[in-house]
Amino acid sequence: MSFEISPLENVGVEVQGFDITAEFDEDTAATLVELFDEHGILLFRGQDVTPERQIAFSRLFGQLEMHPIKETTSEDYPELFMLASNPEQEQYLTAYYDGEPVVSRLDWHMDLHYTGKPNRGAVLTAVVCAEEDGLTGFGDLARAWDALDADTQALLETIEVTYAFSMQRKHMRFVNLEGYEPGPYSPRKPSDINYPNFPEVAYPAMVMHPVTGRKVLEICEQFLERVVAPHEAGLSNDEAVDLLERLVEHTRQPEFHYFHHWQPGDMVLWDNWRAMHCATGTRPGIERVIHRTTITGDTALGRVVNG
Repeated sequence: MSFEISPLENVGVEVQGFDITAEFDEDTAATLVELFDEHGILLFRGQDVTPERQIAFSRLFGQLEMHPIKETTSEDYPELFMLASNPEQEQYLTAYYDGEPVVSRLDWHMDLHYTGKPNRGAVLTAVVCAEEDGLTGFGDLARAWDALDADTQALLETIEVTYAFSMQRKHMRFVNLEGYEPGPYSPRKPSDINYPNFPEVAYPAMVMHPVTGRKVLEICEQFLERVVAPHEAGLSNDEAVDLLERLVEHTRQPEFHYFHHWQPGDMVLWDNWRAMHCATGTRPGIERVIHRTTITGDTALGRVVNG
């Protein structure tokens, strides 16, 4: 296959000339991996995607991870995680924003970031597209690092930041809570959805990408908690909070974002060691089905905080 690429809005690229129904020879696989490593966010349109083809494609980029929640995993294809609207489950996924109910909205995050060992990446394919809303946003944190001034970069290379898993959005310190109200059935603690109590983890504020060597700003708003020992970097506690607030605002700049409006046949691959993502959610009752495969992260980028 011969590929052409065209830039998406702000970050990432669309790959043209790819056909998921064709054989993946070694040259094709190598080119796709190079594009993945170079750009971090790849969009493929007009694909005839079946579960078998999605799984085979995803394996080009590494070993696949099984999802721990059996109810959302395909019995026939255990590598496949199904994100599907479900009227019986919507009440648990509904919150209110400026008084309007929204289902399955997610703030900017990196998958499994709260464990210290994030996934390497993932593939999403659209099976049933939402009639409206239901966008998925991607943010390039390597580009966000490059855009920082030299003094801030130098400071960040000396500090660690922590992430602490929280079930309730209202307890997350750096997400935008303006106009937000939890739904009456929102889970209140991790055990409500069969999650463990995850310990706090710490990351360097700048992580060197294990494969590409790119410097990545390791700041995303969901679960972000604090700077470790700010005094050791010459910061007061107040200055440390101000720094994190400034960095979160920096990552929210549209120049680092691409928001995808799903169409049938779309497939998106992203590097979870480099790119954060979010979901805008939908109104209740909107049908939507997305299939996901997850590329295992074989490297711990963070560490569990002891004490």
